[in-house]
Amino acid sequence: MEMQEVPYLEMNHVRKSFGSLEVLRDISLTVQQGEVVSIIGPSGSGKSTLLRCATLLETMDEGTLSYLGKSAAIMENGCTVYAKPAELDEIKRSFGLVFQSFHLFPHYSVLKNLIDAPIHVQKRPKEEAVAEAMALLEQMGLADKADAYPHQLSGGQQQRVAIARALALKPEVLFFDEPTSALDPELTGEVLKVIKELAEAHMTMIIVTHEMEFARKVSDRILFMDKGYVVVEGTPETVFRSQNGRIQEFLGKLQQP
Repeated sequence: MEMQEVPYLEMNHVRKSFGSLEVLRDISLTVQQGEVVSIIGPSGSGKSTLLRCATLLETMDEGTLSYLGKSAAIMENGCTVYAKPAELDEIKRSFGLVFQSFHLFPHYSVLKNLIDAPIHVQKRPKEEAVAEAMALLEQMGLADKADAYPHQLSGGQQQRVAIARALALKPEVLFFDEPTSALDPELTGEVLKVIKELAEAHMTMIIVTHEMEFARKVSDRILFMDKGYVVVEGTPETVFRSQNGRIQEFLGKLQQP
């Protein structure tokens, strides 16, 4: 009998409300090793909240969450119960998160931004952390910026440093929350190029994005969310050719000048 592959990420029947506003309504998501899943949809559809629940920045009202078969949250008596802090700390090491607004430490050099957590959190030798950080900066086209500070970089360069910093922790899964929304159009391309290269290297990624053409090219699967539901899910071709009225309306608005 063939062994069933353990999903890298599994979320089931997730619900989340803020006061009386129900933001996520019974969402399930499974992501396998090497898959690139993009989440698209209008503002307020719940995309970023889903990502924040997946990365333990928000707590779910209902639902289960696991990484590589390790449970971060289970259902007990109709409520979500989270694992103990030590177990959650271990689970958090399996993923990285790149925000739309970079979140670099302004008083650290680029190199120190990359090596700080590997040395102090993961207790890796400094020489090893520095060598790996320099290799990542090389990969991002930023090898000459190791001694620069964030304020000396363009937004696109800062976001590439943020991606390198997330990769420095060797995550199994990488999340992106609208990684280009804070960037000028000309800087967006350089960040998307890096993400595309990671996809080609089979990095497991979940990307919340409003870049439709990019999502179409880079994703194995796309989820279209609206009003807290996954309305359409499937391959890029399936989603973009869907006759669902809501996604047609959404894509039509994006194409207007």
